[in-house]
Amino acid sequence: MFGIEFVPDELVLKIGYMAKLAEDAGFKNIWITDHYNNRDVWTTLAVLSMMTNKISLGTGVTNPYTRNAAIIASSIASINELSGGRAILGIGPGDKATFEKMGIDWDKPLTRVKESVQAIRAFLSREQVNIAGFKGAQMAFATSKIPIYIGAQGPKMLELAGAIADGVLINASHPEDFKFAVPMIRQGAEKAGRRPDDVQVCAYASFSADKDPAKAVNASKIVVAFIVAGSPENVLERHGIGMDEAKTISEAIAKYDFKTAMAAVTAKMTEAFSVSGAPVDCRARVDELLKTGVTQIVVGSPIGPNKESAIKLIGKQVISK
Repeated sequence: MFGIEFVPDELVLKIGYMAKLAEDAGFKNIWITDHYNNRDVWTTLAVLSMMTNKISLGTGVTNPYTRNAAIIASSIASINELSGGRAILGIGPGDKATFEKMGIDWDKPLTRVKESVQAIRAFLSREQVNIAGFKGAQMAFATSKIPIYIGAQGPKMLELAGAIADGVLINASHPEDFKFAVPMIRQGAEKAGRRPDDVQVCAYASFSADKDPAKAVNASKIVVAFIVAGSPENVLERHGIGMDEAKTISEAIAKYDFKTAMAAVTAKMTEAFSVSGAPVDCRARVDELLKTGVTQIVVGSPIGPNKESAIKLIGKQVISK
């Protein structure tokens, strides 16, 4: 199954147009990112619910620091109602660097995510909620069941997702990362007495497809640069990338010198942190990912040098293969 990510950094009606293209191309899920500096995720999802017919619509991902669990529950239930039961919720610990800029303390991410998921499920069931700091709060309207996916990277969050979530969204594009992640998810599910196969595993990949593979790879470089700059040392080591190489990129990004950052992105980095190239190259990587236990491929930024043509190309030559 294929999903697609849209960053609402352009007009919402344009995102809606591309969402309809994605639906027609055979994608099953749309994930909208939630960052304070872009268009609002809930407004965007509301518009998409009016402009699409059957594709699932979700946050990819929201977080319990900028959004209260009661507000998340009310918002996703409203999207579910508007879309005729097509809502999915992606929630994760968010981006520590972003919260620092917003003056928000990034405290106890594991606990915050766990308690928020429990509270949201209770709200959606119209129960009185007395966890995560709530004191008898309750939703005033009912909704059908909404799948909850957790955005996870580290071992503990992956285990938690396996224990309590319907699915896991993992920002990774390489099979080696899933050979590490999938056993953690399965372990969490088994400890919680669940069937590991009941947990969807999503490769939330930086994806770039074009008939010209060089153009596709070049379009992925700015996204790959940000991934390298934000990756922990153990992940870089897994892919044979030195800390000095990553430091060069992160320092350039800190100065908003994106030209230098992109120039420092190596072929090894694009191989490790993106699915990019001609459709046949992308499909080969997709097949490798599916063998590791991945059940959904999320086509994330940049999608391709030209988003519209890339969506159509992926539909015809990657999804339908």
